[in-house]
Amino acid sequence: MTAVLFDFSGTLFRTESAESWLRAVLTEAETPLTEAELTQTAQALEAAGAQPGGAFPAALPEELSAVWAVRDESAELHRAAYTGLSRRVALPDPALHDALYERHMDPRAWTPYPDAAQVLAALREHGIRVGVVSNIGWDLRPVFREHGLDAYVDAYVLSYEHGVQKPDPRLFTVALEALGAAPAETLMVGDSRPADGGAAALGCRVHFVDPLPAAERPDALLAVLEMVGVARRPATPTRA
Repeated sequence: MTAVLFDFSGTLFRTESAESWLRAVLTEAETPLTEAELTQTAQALEAAGAQPGGAFPAALPEELSAVWAVRDESAELHRAAYTGLSRRVALPDPALHDALYERHMDPRAWTPYPDAAQVLAALREHGIRVGVVSNIGWDLRPVFREHGLDAYVDAYVLSYEHGVQKPDPRLFTVALEALGAAPAETLMVGDSRPADGGAAALGCRVHFVDPLPAAERPDALLAVLEMVGVARRPATPTRA
């Protein structure tokens, strides 16, 4: 293998809990809720699927089904899909729906998986090029920079910047071209079989991880090093 493509959310990084997400926005807005109200509201937002990178909607409203299907093809569609879901939950101030959307793009809302830095550093050390291929509606590069992982990424291929989303092979093709890599020499690592599995159509090898909370998945990415024939190296600390 000469290149590895990684998904972002649920693969290299994990978003904060719905309760942490809501609490951060309420604190910033100086809008108090009791602990019971906060917990109840966070659960409702989670069930609605309103948090990007969080749980999918328990039931997708018919009026949002069309935008949901193509939500990662532009920044506008992404915002419309998620704020549309958020607005199905009553909040103390309507402005909080947009504030929640803004919060999910904050680097502080994301935590790298414990082994992400170790794996990315080892790949860089052995000359294996790394790409991030993500279905997303905003620029995730600041998240990598804030957590000290940007130096290990050779190319970012983000769906909203190309108007096409995984599993469409065209997005993976862009990544392969950016890295100068052949499909047969490339491994795609992700958490979604329907989306990330699209790389297999080009001839890439595909490996899946579970999108668990970061604390519950300390070493699942280490298998990537074995798959590409790279020896493990001591963990590299990341910035908080």
